[in-house]
Amino acid sequence: MSLKRKNKRDRAVMKRPVVDIGECSLCEGCIEVCPLVFRLHESGFIEIAEFSDYSEPCIEEAIKYCPEDCISWEEG
Repeated sequence: MSLKRKNKRDRAVMKRPVVDIGECSLCEGCIEVCPLVFRLHESGFIEIAEFSDYSEPCIEEAIKYCPEDCISWEEG
C-alpha cells in the first residue's frame, strides 16, 4: 500500500515515521516488528531508514506496540 496520498489540492503527500528519542526507552520493539525501517544506531538511539515510501502496516504495528508511545507519522 502506498503512503502517498492526495490532499485537498491533489498534491501527493508523503508520510514518514518519526521517533521521539527523548521519550524512547530503547525497548527495541519497533526493531522486532519492522526491522527494515527501524534500527539501533551505534550511538544508542533508534534510527529510521530512509525510504521514498514506507510500509504503513509495518509502521502502524510498531506504533501500536510502542510502550512509550513515541513513534508517530510526520507529513512532509
